[in-house]
Amino acid sequence: MVLPDIDWNEVWRTIQAEKHALRRDPRFWDKRAPDFTRHAAASGYIGRFMAIMEPQPDWSVLDIGSAAGTLAVPLASVVNRITAIDPSNAMLVLLEKRCQKQGITNIDIVNGRWEDDWDELGIGVHDVAVASRSLVVEDLRGAILKLQRYARRRTYISTLVDDGPHDRRIVEAVGRPFRPGADYIVVYNLLRQMGIHANVAFIIQRKEKIYTDVEDALNSMRWMVHEISAEEEEKLRSYLTDALIREGEGWKMPGRRPVRWAVLWWEKE
Repeated sequence: MVLPDIDWNEVWRTIQAEKHALRRDPRFWDKRAPDFTRHAAASGYIGRFMAIMEPQPDWSVLDIGSAAGTLAVPLASVVNRITAIDPSNAMLVLLEKRCQKQGITNIDIVNGRWEDDWDELGIGVHDVAVASRSLVVEDLRGAILKLQRYARRRTYISTLVDDGPHDRRIVEAVGRPFRPGADYIVVYNLLRQMGIHANVAFIIQRKEKIYTDVEDALNSMRWMVHEISAEEEEKLRSYLTDALIREGEGWKMPGRRPVRWAVLWWEKE
């Protein structure tokens, strides 16, 4: 049941303020582009999202926050046309290279942000709008209304459950407080307040990552600590040296929870 006296948009804005200040800067994603792309391909997220989405061959799809084509590239062989929007030049360069390598010709690539005027960017209404793990916005209500405006048939949003891909132990190991992002329930409750009755499904990633050594683990987890200092990096290295346990020929972090994502979607009425 949604509590009518709670402003869920303000709840979102308050929780996300610090995180979004960092992640709205395209340079944050420019630095992460290669590692982010490799991890997304290996995580199993793409196949599960596609199974929930059930894309149709006649669809035109608007992919907001496309990164280097996490969804756009696999969708290209299934749907009619895709517009991929992202603010990171590094991500879009990788996407363009992937399209050239695979002979993909039905993805239109646009450098743009949530805050931009999409009409000025030449983006029209599509059958389906997708915001997959890309709600890097202060005004969630405004973003949802924008998605509604540019979706003719259906809208999909995915966002984190609990801590999502973050491991709070890593952040706390360097001496910083862990500040969780807004859980999907905030999005769901806001949608209800807006009169949108969304379907919900969950993507659960249970596979544990195996690292070759401490440095491999450190490089894989560094992204969780924004602008990590040399002193913090040494603290993290020391923590991982003690925490990692042997797994076959590699090492893993014990006690890691499965990563969960919520996918919310609804038909355009």
